[in-house]
Amino acid sequence: MFTSLGRQIVRRRRLVLVASVTALVVAAVLGTGVFSRLAGGGFDDPDAESTRADELLASYGVGSPQLVLLVDAVGGDVDAPEVADAAADLEATIASFEGVEGVASYWSLGEPDGLRSEIGDAAIVVATIFGTEDEQEERALEVIEAVEGEGPVFEVSAGGEAAVFNAIGERLESDLALAEMIAIPLTLLLLVIVFRGIVAALLPVAVGIMSIFGAFFVLWLVAGITDVSVFSINLVIALGLGLAIDYSLFVVSRFREELAAGHDSDAAVVRTVETAGRTVTFSALTVGVSLASLLVFPLYFLRSFAYAGIGVILVAMAASVVTLPALLAVLGHRVNSWSVGRRSTTVTGTLDNFWARAGRRVLARPGVVAVSTIAVLVFVGLPFLSVEFGNPDARSLPEGNEARVTTERLASEFSSNEADAFSVVVPQGADLDALDDYAATVSALGDIDRVDTATGSYVDGVLVAEPGPASGQYLLEPGAAWLSVVPDFVPMSSIGEDRIAEIRDLDAPFETVVGGATAQLIDTRSAIFAMAPIAAGWIALATFVLLFLMFGSVLVPLKAIVLNMLSLTATFGAMVWIFQDGNLSGLLDFTATGLTDVSMPILMFAIAFGLSMDYEVFLLSRIKEEYDRTGDNDAAIVSGLAKTGSIVTAAALVLSVTFFSFATSGITFMKLFGLGLGIAVLVDAFIVRATLVPALMKLAGDANWWAPTWARRIHERFGIDESGPSRDIATDARDDERELEPIG
Repeated sequence: MFTSLGRQIVRRRRLVLVASVTALVVAAVLGTGVFSRLAGGGFDDPDAESTRADELLASYGVGSPQLVLLVDAVGGDVDAPEVADAAADLEATIASFEGVEGVASYWSLGEPDGLRSEIGDAAIVVATIFGTEDEQEERALEVIEAVEGEGPVFEVSAGGEAAVFNAIGERLESDLALAEMIAIPLTLLLLVIVFRGIVAALLPVAVGIMSIFGAFFVLWLVAGITDVSVFSINLVIALGLGLAIDYSLFVVSRFREELAAGHDSDAAVVRTVETAGRTVTFSALTVGVSLASLLVFPLYFLRSFAYAGIGVILVAMAASVVTLPALLAVLGHRVNSWSVGRRSTTVTGTLDNFWARAGRRVLARPGVVAVSTIAVLVFVGLPFLSVEFGNPDARSLPEGNEARVTTERLASEFSSNEADAFSVVVPQGADLDALDDYAATVSALGDIDRVDTATGSYVDGVLVAEPGPASGQYLLEPGAAWLSVVPDFVPMSSIGEDRIAEIRDLDAPFETVVGGATAQLIDTRSAIFAMAPIAAGWIALATFVLLFLMFGSVLVPLKAIVLNMLSLTATFGAMVWIFQDGNLSGLLDFTATGLTDVSMPILMFAIAFGLSMDYEVFLLSRIKEEYDRTGDNDAAIVSGLAKTGSIVTAAALVLSVTFFSFATSGITFMKLFGLGLGIAVLVDAFIVRATLVPALMKLAGDANWWAPTWARRIHERFGIDESGPSRDIATDARDDERELEPIG
């Protein structure tokens, strides 16, 4: 199949290039429209109890406030008459915006102590915003832009959930632009160093551009059908550049190797497609099936990364296996033009280069190398045993960010934590006597500051305020009500989780539905943990099947899966040590919270597992090719390392630069994402593939390629052997040259 594809590409090289350019233009024109279709959020399980609580309240036009405005009196006294008058105008302005309801303040609610700072120089205005997640974000931004700033009587700043996530979105947008400015020039420089040539270095960049715009087009199509998170764009940029460069490195290096072996450019293209093209296709499939595992999760934040990743992988694969060979057929020996310095050994894959010598040293002591390497990886992974999960909050923003500063002031300067109030909804059966008893019970729990509902306000199990004009909002309809619970704990904390669990376990006389940030964390974690075994099982099974079809071995896929798990465990351990425990927080400029973002490990697992398999296929394909030719296990391992070591490590360096550029973000979870994946790529390429894989293959010997009889029959019927045609390469080349002679 790949031999035929290579011949067709050579015969129709110009048609392929014209079609590719046309597709690129269409993708660029339509695909850039994806940004207007992307959605924020996506961190919630749509079927969770916390989501149901929000939906119930929204259906009645009420809810816990997402927007909290801090009003600082210029004269230092929020009780001054002119401040109260100006505050009334401020509330009217906020309430005039579409979708904004439940506007209330220290002044309009009768001057309760909890809404005034302890020294009396600041007070709080709250508002509830309704609509879809995107509408809520847009409306909150409109309100903030309209009222934030300093006036003659007071200064207004925004905090709370809406302000924090607006600030995160704005910062990520600017961080993405910075990451691109860092990654693209460094990537091009590394490619010039690897290829020692300007023309060859530009080819992977061209494929990367095609991959990014192609993925934008795919996302544009998907976003017209379902929700796609704006955060998925980060993966498009990273993988678009990274995988395109990975695949292009392999294809261009193989093409230059075939040219160096004496074949003309047409025959070299055919041989490149039937070997490197086959490897790239299988590599792309392994990455794709890993990312497809994210589709099982109910959070569209995670599913969006599957859409983005699969889209960019398919386009990168097509561009590398079809468009790039057509371009190489046109360039021919000119691919080596504009040389810079001495030609890289990446081209010839000499059996006396650094990687060949390193391989021989590993094979001399495989047991020692395997045991010591595994011990180091396990040790580095140990901190992951103490992982604690949380969701992003204000501490994800850089210190000094206005939304973070305001949110922290709300927590430290006020006796009541109004910004983190959460809801308990009673859909039916809420007679006032039962509601009174239940509200008193909830307020008597530890770490609860106050409970407000239709029957009044409660503190420590006692009614402290009779129902007032504002209490009517808590009665939804006869028999339906809700409670606003003001906590005395940080939402993203173990104490908060214990209290939510305690409230959910109360023996209430009616059904209760608990919402809020802490409940959302509990529900999100439960949704992810419930589906994680299915996702992991899918990755393991699909990867095993693909590697078996490619290599016809049972041991090779099992070994690859185990080694990938070991490598990722080490990466996760390092991330917990750095980000959760706060080591290197000063150097990396972030605030440690004692928590790890709940969605990051599963996201990083799917991406890094696929990328690790990418390099596994690159290495094993050349080892298997040599083993089929000679039957010598040791020689095949050394040859595979010699011919792919430079390619794999160069690809890993380039890809890690792309990921590390995202680690420059000021948002903590994006910093974790970029640094974690960058480390995972380097660990896999420089430690696992360079030492552990050859050591274990040496210990296994010829058993590497063993399969039971029934499995071998399956492979003979359905598998695709990477070793290519049975004839030697010289015969293939001569036949290709005769067949392609009329092309001219």
